[in-house]
Parts: sequence; structure tokens; C-alpha cells
Amino acid sequence: MLLTLMFVALFAMIILGVPIAVALAGSSLLYIVLSGIAPEITVIHRMVNGVDSFPLLAVPFFIMAGNLMNSAGITKQIFDFATAAVGWLKGGLGHVNVAGSVIFAGMSGTAVADAGGLGTIEIKAMRDHGYDTKLAVGITAASSTIGPIIPPSLPLVIYGVVANASINALFVAGILPGLLMALFLSATVAIYAHRNKIGADARFSVKRLGVTFIDAFLPLLTPAIIIGGMSFGIFTPTEAAVFACAYALLLSTVVHMALNGVMRMLGRPPKYSVLSMRQFIRVTMDTIETTAVVLFIVAGASIFGWVLTTTRATEALGAWILAVAQDPVTFLILVNVFLLIVGCFMETIAAITILTPVLLPVALTLGIDPVHFGIIIVLNLMIGLLTPPVGMVLYVLSRVASISFEDCVKAVAPFLIPLLLVLILITFVPATTLWLPELLKAYGYL
Repeated sequence: MLLTLMFVALFAMIILGVPIAVALAGSSLLYIVLSGIAPEITVIHRMVNGVDSFPLLAVPFFIMAGNLMNSAGITKQIFDFATAAVGWLKGGLGHVNVAGSVIFAGMSGTAVADAGGLGTIEIKAMRDHGYDTKLAVGITAASSTIGPIIPPSLPLVIYGVVANASINALFVAGILPGLLMALFLSATVAIYAHRNKIGADARFSVKRLGVTFIDAFLPLLTPAIIIGGMSFGIFTPTEAAVFACAYALLLSTVVHMALNGVMRMLGRPPKYSVLSMRQFIRVTMDTIETTAVVLFIVAGASIFGWVLTTTRATEALGAWILAVAQDPVTFLILVNVFLLIVGCFMETIAAITILTPVLLPVALTLGIDPVHFGIIIVLNLMIGLLTPPVGMVLYVLSRVASISFEDCVKAVAPFLIPLLLVLILITFVPATTLWLPELLKAYGYL
């Protein structure tokens, strides 16, 4: 009865617009007070313990790295290189949009950073070239979900902490699914371009490709260094996040100042943006704000999860799921449907921290690999970022593109199809996620 009241209180607060972290902690506190299972101070203790984790230190550093890349104009260098690489295809800027997101994914790890930073450039460019705004918004939204799948990935860090799974293995496991998402989205753009007779947006030029590659070379090294460093045991995911942040800061200050100096010596106007102290302060404050929100959600979900565990509700739910789904295929179908619905209403980090302790034990009982299961959970919740009413990417892009939220939802709807196809593929073909980690493990790199 009291558990039911806790869930009713949680959903009531969410519907009323109460922040998810407050709703989680508040409903848990209500149960603790009414049931008397522990002193009220337990709420504080469990929330503190929930964020007292070394891997969670990666969160602020990856967030700051993405913010620095956006502020220093590095996203423009990425966009120019992507244009030179694939802009000559039919529906060129649509393919550029996808390629740019793949590259930026290796630097930020968040869909919202991609949508708000790179998306601003992409939507403006597509509009200037005569593309329909809905197409621009739809492909930008869909491609932004690649960010948390291709490493580094903040949701995968959170899942790794909650599930006690290898974050290195999770990062490597996300590479192939992320590339499959890009392939399916580019195929969708190609079909749209063919049906609507949309041509290329840039002529292919080896010279331009070379120039833009050199211009973007140092930013392009970021994902290679991060993944390579973790795979070869040079640093942990948390240390990789610190490195990514330091590298982004170095690029946006010292390197850009040096490159501008070289251009002046050659008699050319400087073209690289140098991060100012005012921008650095703004980036720092944005990072602090975003990190505080993420960690507050983790803390709130921690006490909520503790209540569920203490009352054995998770065991009861797991037993019920096993009674309904006694084989892996049925279980995965139910999980996908459930998570797609949850993604419509719940923030990603909260969903991971609440649902992983419930679903993962059942998955392990049925012989499902925790790394494979983690990619399935995160991809489901990334799709949730594109669905109302809570889809954060929709709100960001409706503001960036200056269109209504309803129009944004309509624009994104066709691009959910390729993402759902990829979800089905990685769910029922585990090799799409496990082949690369197992290969590296066989050679002693994981």
C-alpha cells in the first residue's frame, strides 16, 4: 500500500512539473516517514553515497569538453570537414549533418550538446541552401542521438557505475551501433533526396578535403586518443574525461592563438576563435549547472532505488518479469517496449539509475551480457529524447530553429524509423555490440 502511495506521489510530482530529482527524493522520503523503516536522515546518507563514485568524476569533464569545443568554434571546423567529405552526395547537407554528429560524438558524449552546438550550424546551413526546415530539424535531432552511443558517453558511464560493468567495454561496444545509426540515417537522407530530387551541396575537391582535414586534424584526434588510451590501458575513463577537457582547453586557447599567429605571419587574417576569459567563465558555469542537475538526479534515484531494494520490490518485479518472459527474446521485446514508453516521460539518467537494478538481474538470469544490455538501454532512452512530452532534444531544437514544439515533433517522427531499425538489429544480433569488445579482449586490450 505504502509502495503504491510512493509511486503515486512520484508520478503526481512529475505531472505537476516538479524536477525529477526532487520527485524521486520526495516520494522516497514520504515512504520512509510513513513506514518508519529507517530514520529520515537516511535520505541524506543514501543520496551522498549515490554520488560518491570515482567514475562519476568523468561526468563534469566530458560535459566541459563539449562546451569548450562549442564555444571555441571547433564545431565549425568539424562541419567544414564533413561538408568536404560527404557534401557532394545527393542531399549533401543531410549527410554532412550525420557525419558531423559522428565526429562530434567522439568529443562530447551528450545528445543535447550536439543538438545545441553543432545543430545550430547545421540547421542554418541547410536553411541557407534551401532545405525544408522540418527536414533540417528532423535529421539534426536524430543524428544527435549518436553522441551518447559512440564513446565517450555520459549515459554509459552512469550505466557502468550502476551495473558495476566495465566502462571501457561499454565504450568500445558503442562504436559499431553508433556507426550503424549513422549508416541508417544517411540511407534515409538518400531516399528523401532521391524522391524530392535534391542534388549535392558541394563539388568534391581533393584540395578542399585536404585543407579542411588539416584544419580539423587536432580536434579529430580527440576520439582516437580517448578510445586508444582506454583500450591500451593508458588511462581510465575518468582520466580520459580529464584529458579530453584539458585537450579541448589547450586547442581553444594556446593552439588557436599559435595558428592565428602563423596566419598573420603569412599575411592572412586570423580565422580561429580563441577562448576568452568571459567565455571560459560562462562555460564553467554551464558545466557546473549541468553537472549539478545530473548528479542531483543520480542522488535522488539512489535513495529511490534503495527503498525499492529494501522493500524487495525489485525482487518481486524481477520474479514477475521472469514468469511472463521465460526466454531472452520475449524479455528483450518487453524491455524495449517498456523503455520506449519510459523514455517518453523520464529523464535518461534517472531512468538508468532506477531501472538498471530492476532489469539487469533478470537479464543476467536469462544469460544476456550486461554490456550488450547496457547499449540496448541507452539506445532506447536516446530515442526517448526525441519523443514528447519530455524529449529534451526537441525543446532545444525548437528553440534553435525557432519553430513550435509540435512542428518539431512532426519533423522528427520520420527519422525515428531508422533508429528503431537499428535498435531491433542490436537487440537481436548481439554481435553488433559484443564483437569489438571481445576482439580487443582476446588480444588483451580490455
